[in-house]
Amino acid sequence: MANRGVLWVVFVLVHLFVAALGWVLPNQPMGDVYLVYEPWADAALEGREIVGITAPFVYPQLALVPMIAARALSWVGGYIIAWVVVVTALNAVAFAVLIGRARSRGRVAAAWLWLGYALLLGPIGMYRIDAVTVPLAVMGLLWLAGRPAAGTVLLAVATWMKVWPAGLIAAAFVARRRRMTVVAAAAGVSVIVLGGIVALGGWAHAFDFVGEQTGRGLQLEAPVSGFYLWQAVAGVPGSYPYYDTGLLTFQVVGPGVDIVIAAMTPMLAAAVLAVAMLGAHKAWRGATYVRLLPPLALALVLVLIVFNKVGSPQFQSWLIAPLVLWVALDRTRASTAAGLSLVSAALTQIVYPIVYGGVLEVQPIPVALLTVRNILTVILLGIVVGALIRVPTPPAAQRRGASSGPRLFARSP
Repeated sequence: MANRGVLWVVFVLVHLFVAALGWVLPNQPMGDVYLVYEPWADAALEGREIVGITAPFVYPQLALVPMIAARALSWVGGYIIAWVVVVTALNAVAFAVLIGRARSRGRVAAAWLWLGYALLLGPIGMYRIDAVTVPLAVMGLLWLAGRPAAGTVLLAVATWMKVWPAGLIAAAFVARRRRMTVVAAAAGVSVIVLGGIVALGGWAHAFDFVGEQTGRGLQLEAPVSGFYLWQAVAGVPGSYPYYDTGLLTFQVVGPGVDIVIAAMTPMLAAAVLAVAMLGAHKAWRGATYVRLLPPLALALVLVLIVFNKVGSPQFQSWLIAPLVLWVALDRTRASTAAGLSLVSAALTQIVYPIVYGGVLEVQPIPVALLTVRNILTVILLGIVVGALIRVPTPPAAQRRGASSGPRLFARSP
C-alpha cells in the first residue's frame, strides 16, 4: 500500500512539473494545443467546419474528440489547462490499470519507467495528440492477454486518433493464437468510425490522413534528414531547413531530396513487413506470447520512427506502451532497451524545445545532439530486433507433440 501511495504522489508531481515546463521552456512546446487543436475544436463546435469531415485533416478523425473534450473543460482555466487535465486523467486511468495494488514487482518497475520517461521527455510528451494515444495503448497492451477484444478495441480507437498503434495491433495479431478476435475487434471499431464519417457526409475526407502523410517532405527531426542537416551545417548550396506553412512543420531540402522522399514510404513498408515476418516465424515455431509480444511490439514501433520521413519529437512517446509491457512482463530482458530509451528521451527534450532554435539555425552542437538522439534510436531498434531474434522456440519434436493439426502460427494465448 505504501509503495502504491508513493507511486501516485510521484505521478502527480511529474505531471505537474512537465505541465509547468510547457509554460517556461522556449520554442512553444505547447504551440500545437493553442495554435492548432483549439481552433479546430472551435470551428467544429461553432459549425464552421469539421476537420476530417468537411475539411482535410492530417490526423484520423477520432483525434478531434479529445480536442473537443478539452474545449468542454476549458472552464477550469483555459484550453491549455483543460488539455493537461484530459491527458493527465487518461494517464491516471492507465496508470491505475498498470499498478493495481502494486504487488507485482514487474508492474511497479514499469510504472517507475513510465514516470521517469515522461519526466525526461518533457512537455512534448504532454502537449501533442500523441499524449492521448499513449495511455490507450498502455491499457490495450495490458489487456490483450486476458481481454483481447477490449484490448484491441482500445488500440483501434487509438489508431483512429494517430496511426502508430496499428503497429501494436499487428504485433498482437502475430503473437496471439486467437487472431480472429484481434481482427474482428479492430475491424468493428473501423466500421463504426467509418459509418459515423459517412453519416456525417465526410466520406471524401475519410482517408485524408493517409495522403497527408505520404505526400510530406523530410521533416527536420527525422533520422533520414540528418544527411541534409549536416550538409546545411557545411554550407552546401541548396541544403537548408524551411517552414512548411501548410503542414506547420520544419522540413529540409537538398540535392536529390525528391528521390529520398519517394523512397522513404516503400522503405518503411518493407521494414515493417520484415519485422512482422520475423515475428511470424517465431510464432510459427512456437514462441510464447509473453516472450514474443513485447519485443515485437517495440520493434514495430521503432521501425515506424526510424524509417519515418516525419520524425516529430513526440514520436518518442510511442515507446512508452511497449516498454511498459516488456518491463512489466520481463524487466530483466527489457533493461537494456529501457535504459537506452531513457537516454533517448532526455536527448529529445534537450533538442526540443531547449536547443531547437539552434537546430533551425543549423548550429553544429544542436544538430549533433539531434544526430546522437537519432543514432541511439537506430541502435535501440537493432537491440530490440536482436532480442526478437533470440526469443526461444521449442524443439520441432515438442512442437509436433503440442499440435494436433496445422495452424497459421504456433500455439499462444
